[in-house]
This record gives sequence, structure tokens and C-alpha cells, in this order.
Amino acid sequence: MDSIYDIEILLVEDDPTVRAGSAQALDLAGFNVREFVEAEKALAQIEAHAPFVLVTDVRLPGMSGLELLQAARKIDPNMPVIVVTGHGDIAMAVQAMHDGAYDFIEKPYSSEQLADVVRRAADKRALQLEVHSLRQRLANSHGIAATLLGNAPAMVELRRLIDSVAVQPADVLIYGETGTGKELVARCLHQFSQRASSHYVAINCGAVPETIFESELFGHEAGAFTGAAKRQVGKIEHADGGTLFLDEIESLPLTLQVKLLRVLQERYIERLGSNSPVPVNVRVVAASKVDLKEFSDQGKFRSDLYYRLNLIVLRIPPLRERREDIPLLFEHFLMDACTRYNRDMPMVPAAHMQALMAHNWPGNVRELRNAADRFALGMGTGPNGGIAASLPLADQVAAFERALIELELRNAGGSVADACAALSVPKQTLYHKMQKYGLAGEDYRA
Repeated sequence: MDSIYDIEILLVEDDPTVRAGSAQALDLAGFNVREFVEAEKALAQIEAHAPFVLVTDVRLPGMSGLELLQAARKIDPNMPVIVVTGHGDIAMAVQAMHDGAYDFIEKPYSSEQLADVVRRAADKRALQLEVHSLRQRLANSHGIAATLLGNAPAMVELRRLIDSVAVQPADVLIYGETGTGKELVARCLHQFSQRASSHYVAINCGAVPETIFESELFGHEAGAFTGAAKRQVGKIEHADGGTLFLDEIESLPLTLQVKLLRVLQERYIERLGSNSPVPVNVRVVAASKVDLKEFSDQGKFRSDLYYRLNLIVLRIPPLRERREDIPLLFEHFLMDACTRYNRDMPMVPAAHMQALMAHNWPGNVRELRNAADRFALGMGTGPNGGIAASLPLADQVAAFERALIELELRNAGGSVADACAALSVPKQTLYHKMQKYGLAGEDYRA
């Protein structure tokens, strides 16, 4: 839904003078209005998730406005219904609100009052339809696309690579800044592989104290050290048949890197306190936020381990390099947050979305998710309740323009003509901008 003015107003009023005046007021306010004398004819037009707001008088020939309200809510419980009552019909207004009316207006009313109430109802309806559309898109997503959201070319390519690599037995190295979703990629590699029915085991190499790391990774026998009362199976052995994810592998102590290298080469481990090798069939997925080649050159990471891991490399783009995905991601996170916090989905003003797209997002997708949580709780969008634009104006405008074009191409199923109509630009202009931003209509066809 592009704007509230794409919402049609179903106006039900049997008084021709009142109906004509109300229709004119709404038309001048920018709305498309369908006029009805009888409730039954208006009801025949209503269907679930239709872009309608219903405005109905209470007293009508045949079906009353309250009966129309109840019937309309059976078809679509969320469609806003505005009830018009006569002077002194307070009881009817109370009953209408009890039955789920969005609001009521008492006659006589001004054109401004009617337009204001309808505008707020249309705002709500446009948001409802936007959320419904998002949920439908997510529900219709399959496989990796349902997990790794985004339509930026870098994300499309990343999903293609994951789909290709997941079925292979080789170990994988993932590069990505903090918060880009390295573990999400690792889980996709496991979930869409033949190892999905076995364990997925994740360990953060920077979070486990070095004194117990070897025991955590390789396990130990009873009596291997003070306090080792019984045998413990290590993370690598527990992942046998499945996937071992080693996050922040750059933090792995050098003394353990050589032991990990041996596991990767020989595919067996030895528990602490034991000399018996235990074969393991495990796929290792390692992740780093730093360049391991540079760390290797600086003596901070074993070069032999680096070259052993540097076989299949996946790079996750930072959020600032795929700004066109920010609206989709933010809406998805906001919808999730509202569900968790039992909140109504709030409207996202255009200025807020522009600020979100202009922000540099050093915390990447994780930071964006936190911003959505704060917005759902009414605390703004940024770390301190707001987002400061950290890009030059020209870059902000370009990022926003590209995102709008990409959104309309997606909504139009790749039809450049339909996208031109939605954006109100000549076809030559849109083609020029698509070429500028590296967009192609066929990339958005179903």
C-alpha cells in the first residue's frame, strides 16, 4: 500500500444532502469515495484485506449501521469502521464502540472533522495492509530466503552460495562484521545440508576461558585433572555427524590452534587424559570479524590453520552496503517485536525510515533489530531514542531513491511500466536510474 489515499472510503448514508456533502469533503481531502444508500449493497463490496474504510450512518433503511458494523467485522475483523450517529444517540455510539467501531462522529459534523477521522482510520488501514503483505511475503518465502532476508544483490548472491555450498562436506570460513548474522549463515549451512538431523554445536572462542577451553572443545576423561570426576564429551565429539560452529575463531589461543588443525586434517580427537583417538565426522564452520590473513601475517593466527580454513569463504555484507534492505528488515523486526511485547504495530513515519536508511549501522542487523524493539516500545529508533544521519546528503538521497525504486519493482513483479506509474516518473528516467543503481526488472519477477 503506497499511501493512505490508495484506501477507498465506503460511505453509507441514506440522506442525499448529507451523503453528497460528506462525499465532497472526502473527495477534497484526496480520498476515493464509493457512495451507498443501503447497507446491504455496501456489505456486498466488503472482503477480507480489501483497502477499505467504512463510514456508515446508524439509522438506515433495512440493515442498520450497527448490523452492518457487525457483518463487516465478521468478514474482516480489522477493517476500520466509522459510525455516524444522530444528535443525542450516545447509547448507539457506545454500543458501536463496544462492537468494535474504530470511531464515531455525531451529527452535525464539519468537513474537517470527518476528513480528520477518516484520515486516521486510513492510516491504520494502510499499515494493516502493509503488515499483512509483509507476512504474506514471509510466509511464501521458502528455504534460505525465509531465513536470510534481503533483496540486495549481495544478499541474493550470498543465498545462492549457501545453497550451493551447504550440500558439500567441506569446511567453511565466514567473514562478517559484528552483528551481520554470521551464526545465522552457519545455521543455514547446517539446516540445508545432509547433516541437518545431527547436532549443530556452536561455541564462541572469545567467550570461553582459556583454562577450560581445551576441555570444552576436546572433552576429558575422569581424573584427567583436579575436579574431573567423570568423563565429559567435548563440543567436537558432540557435533559428530553434524556441524561445529566456531565463532570469533581469531580469539582461539595459539596453543589450541595447532590441535584444531590436527582435527581438521585427521578427523579425530583425543580427550584430555586419554591416548585413544576418537574418530569424528564433523563439518567445521568458522567465523571471524577480522581478516585472518592479516592476523596470520602479524603472527596472531597460525598460517597453516588459516590456509586450511581458507577453502570456501562466505562474506556477509554489512548493512550499510545493502541499505535497500533496511525497510524490509525493520518492518520484519518491528512486527516480531510487537508480537513479543503484545503491542499494536505502530506507523513508521517517512522521516524515521529515511533516518534509518541514512544511519551507518556499525552494529549492523543486530543494531537494527534493537532499534525496532525500541520503536515498538515507544522509545524511538536509535541508541538514544533517535538516529543521527551519518552520511552526506547526496548519499542519503541516493540510498533512499534506490530503495524506493527497488521496492516498487518488487511490488510490480519486475514490471518497469507499473513501477513507472507507481513512482510517477517517465520510463526513460526510471531506466536511467535503474542503470545507475545496477537494478534490473527481471530480478524481481516471480
